[in-house]
Amino acid sequence: MTARDAAAAIARLDALTRRLRVECPWDREQDERTIVPHTVEEAYELADAANAGDDAKLLDELGDVLFQVHFLALLLEERGAGSLGQVAEHVHRKLVSRHPHVFSGGPPTAAALPRAADAGEVLANWDQIKRGEPGREPGIFGEVPENLPGPLYARKVQRRAKTSGLALEPESLVVAAQALEDADPADRDAAFARVGDALFATVDSARRLKVDPELALRAAADRFRASVDAAERLGEESGSAWDDLTPHQRLQFYAQARQA
Repeated sequence: MTARDAAAAIARLDALTRRLRVECPWDREQDERTIVPHTVEEAYELADAANAGDDAKLLDELGDVLFQVHFLALLLEERGAGSLGQVAEHVHRKLVSRHPHVFSGGPPTAAALPRAADAGEVLANWDQIKRGEPGREPGIFGEVPENLPGPLYARKVQRRAKTSGLALEPESLVVAAQALEDADPADRDAAFARVGDALFATVDSARRLKVDPELALRAAADRFRASVDAAERLGEESGSAWDDLTPHQRLQFYAQARQA
């Protein structure tokens, strides 16, 4: 597809979005608060497709997310607060300013930054440039969204801390795991804190390995779910319903399912 074809496809999507906003009763009723939950859902479906390496599904989910962007930009346009063109221009300027190692003529603060030799230095420069932009919240953790899912929130906090010069020791996961092993279930507050520390340290390990902790946890849960489903089928094939099996039998079928 040529650049002209891509522009024409975008224009058709824009026209369709505007028509839906006028002619569809459901679309007419929406605002940002009602649409954003769908946006978040589509983003998770996109992440799932990317993690699965399913290009056909990725293409489909990218379209859903793109429609969300068009719709939300149209809501801005309707109240004179922006437009899709302004959204594109704004992110273009932002990306240029935050990549001084690629583009010249960035913000004055970028001139003093070291040239980025690797991805880690790119992220460090990115955070430093971002903190110097007008209107940004001050502090190391300025504008870290508190409504992110727990693993993603923890990773973002850790990344900000690292680019500011503070990082957890690699051994922190071992220490947190040992503390969790020694936790007393009767002491609810201490157990709560130790579980949190262990999860936080696990997220830091994922960050070091460049693994998305949210997707990794979901994938592990999916693998566990598939193994349990398979164990249930093995039990049924042996002539026993899952509820009729003893705990030991269930574990045996689960182990067989994992091996398979």
